[in-house]
Amino acid sequence: MSELITLHPSQNNPRLIKVITDCLRLGGVIAYPTDSGYALGCSLKDKIALQKIRAIRQLDDGHSFTFICRDLSEISRYAKVSNAQFRVLKKYLPGGYTFILEASREVPDVIPSKYHTIGVRIPDHPIALMIVEALGEPLLSSTLILPEQDVPLCYPEDVADALEGEVNIIVDAGYAGFEPTSVVDLTGEMPVVIRQGSGDVSEFLS
Repeated sequence: MSELITLHPSQNNPRLIKVITDCLRLGGVIAYPTDSGYALGCSLKDKIALQKIRAIRQLDDGHSFTFICRDLSEISRYAKVSNAQFRVLKKYLPGGYTFILEASREVPDVIPSKYHTIGVRIPDHPIALMIVEALGEPLLSSTLILPEQDVPLCYPEDVADALEGEVNIIVDAGYAGFEPTSVVDLTGEMPVVIRQGSGDVSEFLS
């Protein structure tokens, strides 16, 4: 049975946040809100939890997961960030963007990447940021889009109906955004928009 934890985005509740981070450190999987819908999250180093998320979403082993980071310094630990890339990240994060960067040696071996790259983001949602701040490391995450659907779940009631017993904790923080992030590849000489989503990408297309 999944544990339901209700948190209000405007209030910090250290006790309940600790329950969530303790679960993650023990190998649990959580469903939690972001600014682009609900998402599934687990520890960076837990291969079993990672496979559980793949099973829920019916993803293959090559699917890329996103590093949910608390700040730019944390991004710079897990990705190689040039001065030009840093300026882009500073301008657009937190926000509805996922940026593709070259992975650093800090990325755990349990995370596959055929191109040696990772997706990183800092969501503009207080609950997601409270979790990664208390966890002390990025959350490995995948948008909660169920098989045969193309948009993420955005209401906690729908998350509970779909995932009861499938995840350890469901974090209810009310309605979350429904549009996936914009994905921008920063690994080349010029930014390349992979997906247009909630973040404005007009500057990258000009």
